Amino acid sequence: MSSPLVVLVGPPASGKTTVGTALAEALGAVFRDTDHDVEATSGSSVADLFVSQGEPYFRALEEQAVAAALAGHDGVLALGGGAVTSAATRELLVAYGRAGGTVVWLDVDLPSAAKRVGLSRDRPILGVNPRAMLRQMLETRAPLYGEVATLTVHTGGRTPEEVVAEVLSALPTVGTGR
Repeated sequence: MSSPLVVLVGPPASGKTTVGTALAEALGAVFRDTDHDVEATSGSSVADLFVSQGEPYFRALEEQAVAAALAGHDGVLALGGGAVTSAATRELLVAYGRAGGTVVWLDVDLPSAAKRVGLSRDRPILGVNPRAMLRQMLETRAPLYGEVATLTVHTGGRTPEEVVAEVLSALPTVGTGR
């Protein structure tokens, strides 16, 4: 069994994909995104799953994807923004953190997130009023991200390079050949 070098959690537009890809490159590791895993397994986009099957169906697939990735991926892992809403997923993340793993909460302020999201159609959960949904999401999920995180990095108003540098400096395994 292998486990990820680092797991990234955070709301939509916090930079999980951008930072995760750059982090993986810096570590010479593979980047994996559980949203992509769900899409590969289901043959549908996350947006289509939300519309055609509903959020509970998507969350069940996501829970399975996260469990599989935590157990079998040894690179950089990014979780979908809502993955932490699952109690089972939070338990796995807390256990991974206790076992020495690094769970980074990419925290983003509302103005930065709203600017990054724009009016993106591929973020179905943001619905009709993206700014209000985003605000509510940031507020309600913050305690959940906080529960699983071993490190919090603020991404608002910062370049991906600055965020990656902060994450790298905090990783216990960098340069040790693990």
